[in-house]
Amino acid sequence: MRIGVLALQGAFREHMMTLEALGVTGVAVRQPEQLGDLNGLIIPGGESTAISKLMKTYRFYDPIRQHHGAGMAIWGTCAGAILIAKQVLDALPDQESLGVMDITVRRNAYGRQVDSFEADLDFRHIPDGEFRGVFIRAPWIETLGEGVEELASHGGHIVAARQGDLLATAFHPELTGDPRIHRFFLDEVVAS
Repeated sequence: MRIGVLALQGAFREHMMTLEALGVTGVAVRQPEQLGDLNGLIIPGGESTAISKLMKTYRFYDPIRQHHGAGMAIWGTCAGAILIAKQVLDALPDQESLGVMDITVRRNAYGRQVDSFEADLDFRHIPDGEFRGVFIRAPWIETLGEGVEELASHGGHIVAARQGDLLATAFHPELTGDPRIHRFFLDEVVAS
């Protein structure tokens, strides 16, 4: 199994280290040509507008959509969840999303950098359920389309969801040292 991590900006190194710890080949994706033989792609947290501008510059939008259409699973964490959503609330005027997951996400919903926090989450479908979520300028998911399953919530807001071979988390599992959500992505989302 080969899993790519979009390595343009954000917490891509931490995802790579978690994949390696799980015995999975991780590929730091910096050019669209690297998408060809991947089973899955992780779009990391970072700054969603910066990542979207870099994705435009390096012409990632159509190749990611095409490879997803051909079966490549995608997981967006924090900024990545914003980038895979069909609709983004509070986006900057020129900010583009991939529009592949039928969710509406509110950008920076929990506030600014100083409002960052950690919280215990009840995450469905992982062993022992409880997961410590790290929220940094985090979005939340406002609405789910048909066929999208809520996986976790915090304070009455959805913070994780799955739609077939798509996974969105509003928090940063890669910053916790806990590989269970990465394992869920590999075993359940990619394998689907």
